[in-house]
Amino acid sequence: MSEPSPATAAAQASPAAPTGVIHDIGYRHYEGPRLGRGAALVALTIQSLRGVFGLGRTARAKIMPFLIGGTMMLPAVVSIALMAVVKQRGVAYPSYALIMQAVLAVFLAAQSPYLVAPDLRFRVLPLYLSRPVTTADYIAAKLAAMALAMFLLIAVPLTVLYAGELLVDLDGPPQTKEYFAALATGVIFAVLLASVGVAIASFTPRRGLGVAAVIAVYLLTSAISGVLVGVLMSVSRDSAAAWAWLINPFFLVDAVQVWLFGTSPNNDGGYPEGVGGPVALAAILVVIALSVTALALRYRKAASS
Repeated sequence: MSEPSPATAAAQASPAAPTGVIHDIGYRHYEGPRLGRGAALVALTIQSLRGVFGLGRTARAKIMPFLIGGTMMLPAVVSIALMAVVKQRGVAYPSYALIMQAVLAVFLAAQSPYLVAPDLRFRVLPLYLSRPVTTADYIAAKLAAMALAMFLLIAVPLTVLYAGELLVDLDGPPQTKEYFAALATGVIFAVLLASVGVAIASFTPRRGLGVAAVIAVYLLTSAISGVLVGVLMSVSRDSAAAWAWLINPFFLVDAVQVWLFGTSPNNDGGYPEGVGGPVALAAILVVIALSVTALALRYRKAASS
């Protein structure tokens, strides 16, 4: 048997050469406190709320939310001018959201897809859910951000209008009860609209399709409600027409406002007597529950894909 050459023997005797080297490039380890799920949930909610109004984004992203915010302020400014010049009240507090329902619907349609579409489109949802945020935390943060944004759109003009009424000092006491009733109703508006808008927008990763879907639902419900009310009232079916108003989500909330706070209806024929208010509230709760359930199912599927 021939003996191996000296070079071969040396190669066999020497250890294997390393195939890689780890370099310290200066990253520092985090040594601060671990804040947990609660802090992550709050941070995600605040970041989402800022994004809805374009804060921290490009100048182009700020145009739509600030334009809509300015539009929401117009009735309040005009009403204050009327109170100051002719000593006459303008828009009633319980009517504010109903008068501006188209503007609120446009804001909901424009901003709801921003909250959910990019994460679905670029498949970054598993990064959020790695730890410690859960699917329920993610959904809660997005819904809370959209609901807060909708409430601010309603509450800020109402508060400015109320402050103007106090400063002008009209004859008689200020309409404090109506103001707080409108704020409470604004909470219901915000939660209902946010739940429906985010749920619809979550079913497509394309922002354009999400915008179209949300605005289509608003237009469809408004059109069906208006047509049914017109047809039923033309054949003297006023009681049935009162139920048809509730197909529109804005009048659905208004029916609850009338029932809870005794305000005047913001439609021509009023709402069903007796059980109309409780039925409207039950319908709102059902719609919110269905929307949240749809979101949970949607994100459970998205997180596992």
